[in-house]
Amino acid sequence: MNPNHLAPVVEKTEFRNAMSRLGAAVNIITTEGPAGRAGFTASAVCSVTDSPPTLLVCLNRSASVWPVFAENRQLCVNTLAAGHETLSNLFGGKTPMAERFIAAEWSTAVTGSPVLSGAVASFDCRISQIVSVGTHDILFCEVLALVRNDDTHGLAWFDRSYHPLMRQEAC
Repeated sequence: MNPNHLAPVVEKTEFRNAMSRLGAAVNIITTEGPAGRAGFTASAVCSVTDSPPTLLVCLNRSASVWPVFAENRQLCVNTLAAGHETLSNLFGGKTPMAERFIAAEWSTAVTGSPVLSGAVASFDCRISQIVSVGTHDILFCEVLALVRNDDTHGLAWFDRSYHPLMRQEAC
């Protein structure tokens, strides 16, 4: 093997199987603006910095919702609570967009993007930068407003299934 080259490329299925072992919060990403209203389920969301408060969201450029998010350039990251599994499946599948939104209660904040009632947290954002990597765009999202709900427990995706997160009480 040539020492100037990296190891062989990891096979796609092998990578996906390993990534299934990396737990993540389940989120519904929503937008509303000139291009319309759209939403999708995502676990590829994380904090970038707190100065200014910024998240990143990964979105496949072949997704049917991609043009709406790219044109609106604003979104809300709604972190799901335990019990939101059905809603997550609606936003993660081929369900028509109008039916997805009818299934829950929504409000709006600064950007006008839908904020999910009962979410663990909702981060209303303006997309400040988009970087393309492989099949996906990484949306850097500056948080303009947020809603926090301390009365619910989170929902995680691990090993290709949902897992409710519960707080352990102190002994």
